[in-house]
Amino acid sequence: MLKKGITLLLMLLICQSLNAQSASKPFPQHTIYTKGAILPNHLSRQSLDNSVRIFYLQWKSRYVKQAADKNQSYIWFERPGNKQCVSEGQGYGMIIVAMMAGADASAKTVYDALFRYYQSHPARKGQYLMAWAQDKKGNNTDHSSATDGDMDIAYSLLLADKQWGSNGSINYLKAAKLLIADIMKYEINRKQFTILLGNDIEADSKDYFDTRTSDFMPSHFKAFKAATGDARWDKVTDNTYGLFAHIQQKYSPDAGLVPDFIRQVNKNPRPVGPMYLESKYDGCYNYNACRVPWRIAADYLLYGDERAKVITAKINRWIRSTSNDDPDNISAGYTLAGDDLPTRHFEALSFIAPFTVSAMTDSKNQQWLNHTWDYLLHFKLKDYDYYDNSIKMLNMIILSGNYWRG
Repeated sequence: MLKKGITLLLMLLICQSLNAQSASKPFPQHTIYTKGAILPNHLSRQSLDNSVRIFYLQWKSRYVKQAADKNQSYIWFERPGNKQCVSEGQGYGMIIVAMMAGADASAKTVYDALFRYYQSHPARKGQYLMAWAQDKKGNNTDHSSATDGDMDIAYSLLLADKQWGSNGSINYLKAAKLLIADIMKYEINRKQFTILLGNDIEADSKDYFDTRTSDFMPSHFKAFKAATGDARWDKVTDNTYGLFAHIQQKYSPDAGLVPDFIRQVNKNPRPVGPMYLESKYDGCYNYNACRVPWRIAADYLLYGDERAKVITAKINRWIRSTSNDDPDNISAGYTLAGDDLPTRHFEALSFIAPFTVSAMTDSKNQQWLNHTWDYLLHFKLKDYDYYDNSIKMLNMIILSGNYWRG
């Protein structure tokens, strides 16, 4: 009887282990987006799914790296210098892996290792925020956070909870709520309810009323509110949509673009000047703002927010016109007037992919969407770095109809 009892116990433990690995929302999900949204329609759903699977395996092989602590993994930064990982990349990776469970039998194991790396590199202020960068020895380069990375990590935890449940070794939902609370406390301007650049911006800082446009992720915020019941996320969404509408109307009426950074959201919102934080193009549609069309469009696809459709409609009309409906004419950066930035006449997936996602918000863009999907796919992973390839990977999940609410 004892032997039989032990056998039954072992079988129960094995079943529990298998259940812990099984995905509740396995890829492909074929999500039903908002009525009127479109997918590439010149290929079968199976073909779209297969393209995502193939690129995922390439992306995972190149960018998911085992840390010195073999129970941890990180998303490789892959740029010159001493950085091993940045929180932005960790967030991208954690969303991607959670979404690809089902196509990847090891997704939960990979995700948990990515989570442990995040957990092992806290910021100094806000213990659940991630220090924004680590060097090649795995040490934090400083202890400040980057808001966008924290937001994506939090969203990935909500995905993980829905994918695998929170009764295993990691309570994903609890971890998400703790992180979301720290984001609200340390990375949101709670006077204006706009988004701060990071946790090191104090109420008396000169940049307390400045914001990075690419940190606006309205579909994330709606998921944060649903998970926590915190209605302040509605204020962040409403105020930032209003801010973007103002910037479009006053500074980019033809192209509908927003700059990388906006100053003085409290009294005189305007694009920042050159060399504000990163480059002489900080006040232009550059390597931060290039993500805005994807982040905004995702809100329309998942939640049907009409404000998202209005913003993307302006961008869609302009990019189709300025490119003559040829994605090969998309440049890597623009002024807010819609002019190409000097020396930027090359292909950058971080610009191409978000314009492709933006096209999904209106059936008028069907042929443009089909062309840009094909164009996006023909670029090889080996020719681009982690930033371009990770944005392409995330956007392919959306474009194939497999992105879902956290």
